[in-house]
Amino acid sequence: MDVICPLDLEFSDKISLLLKPPSPNDVQNYFDKIIEERQCLGLKIKQDGEFGKCVFAESEFKEGDLVLKDQMLVGAQHSSNKVDCLVCSYCFRFIGSIELQIGRKLYLQQLGLSVRKECDTETHSHISKKCRLDDSSDEEDDSYRTSHNEGSCSYSQQKEAIPLSQEVLESLLKGDVKLPYSSQFNLPSSVPCPGGCDEAQYCSKSCADADWELFHSLLCTGKNSVSASRESIVNFIEHANETNDIFILAAKTISSTISRYKKLKAAQTERRERFTGKNGIDSSEFSLLLEAWKPVSMGYRRRWWECVALPDDVDSCNETSFRMEIKELAFKSLDLLKKAIFDKECAPLFSLEIYGQIIGMFELNNLDLVVASPVEDYFLYVDDLPDKEKEEAERTTRPLLDALGDDYSACCEGSAFFPLQSCMNHSCCPNAKAFKREEDKDGQATIIALQPISKGEEVTISYIDEDLPFEERQALLADYGFRCKCKKCREDDP
Repeated sequence: MDVICPLDLEFSDKISLLLKPPSPNDVQNYFDKIIEERQCLGLKIKQDGEFGKCVFAESEFKEGDLVLKDQMLVGAQHSSNKVDCLVCSYCFRFIGSIELQIGRKLYLQQLGLSVRKECDTETHSHISKKCRLDDSSDEEDDSYRTSHNEGSCSYSQQKEAIPLSQEVLESLLKGDVKLPYSSQFNLPSSVPCPGGCDEAQYCSKSCADADWELFHSLLCTGKNSVSASRESIVNFIEHANETNDIFILAAKTISSTISRYKKLKAAQTERRERFTGKNGIDSSEFSLLLEAWKPVSMGYRRRWWECVALPDDVDSCNETSFRMEIKELAFKSLDLLKKAIFDKECAPLFSLEIYGQIIGMFELNNLDLVVASPVEDYFLYVDDLPDKEKEEAERTTRPLLDALGDDYSACCEGSAFFPLQSCMNHSCCPNAKAFKREEDKDGQATIIALQPISKGEEVTISYIDEDLPFEERQALLADYGFRCKCKKCREDDP
């Protein structure tokens, strides 16, 4: 039996307007403004009837050049990754200190919280096989480590973790011990959440304020949260962590849209009072909600339960029931979110149609968020010291590494939506790729030229492993709704 959301019926006309594709002129103006604001002056977004939005070079790029650094519209660290890494909840930069990063991770391990053995972008593969715009979780991480691990690192041979004493752990957590050479890896101090919750921490007050204004004020579980029910927020987050943390991204998208709407409403009220002397504004002014929704409207969207790839362990004859299960899961998540942050003026945002399309946008457009660990850099630095200094430092660092085991190098992982990067089309012979350089310490998308790119040439990336055989590539790309006709595929097509 199909699930029905009453808001879909009540606000069907407004939902249709929210989901109406923006005009070509609106699209062009939006992306021109972003490119100007972010000073990506070497790029131009153009619209193509067959391929939709495309990214073209406005200047020449040499191999290895930075093509783009793109700030995310919304992003979130995977819940399971929070055991491994303490990062800024807004920009995802590592925070605290090397000592705190190590001590916190070992402390949580000893509490029995699981630590993953590899970079994993999924939470529950049976529920959702997440699509990625590239294989950046593996490729970026492998590339990063290749550049840092040339030669051998004796640390990488440790297999079994050896627990530390409680006294040592407490000293690390309290900052009572200073590890040798850790001053070479200064991290920003941790700034607490303005709402008073223990879940969010930041690298600076500016990040804390930005996150509070855009997302967190509604989703905070602290005493200063503006949510209608902090308990309901907890229930929503627990459900997302237990099923699929893509729901966290959807909640942040709705929260940010509401925040933009409130800001637009306040500005319009102020203008009205200033020029007419009249108070207030029509609370049903839908044009403000459309404007607040505009950044989301620019993303390619489909209903989540229709576009999610069928997992390998689900037979095709069970596809209908699987997709119904996905829809019911989204409905359950939405119901929990409504109890937490429902806003009457923004009611259409809480319809199942809108919620499903938001999640579908992330399913189809996500880029893996990866930030390399300074803890890995720290141990590699010690390993590269001259023999005498290394031997002395290892008297302190070796027990820590033995306790961490193979997980000493865990990176920050999550998912994010990047406006400009999401416009880049796929090619199995791409001329650019997502790649974290040594200086890239936060969660912004970084696109690097793989080869010389001429002015006027389209910038392409690979959504999949382009080294796979032709038929496997085409099968994977079918999940994105197209058949690749790039030069490589034309040559490989039997």
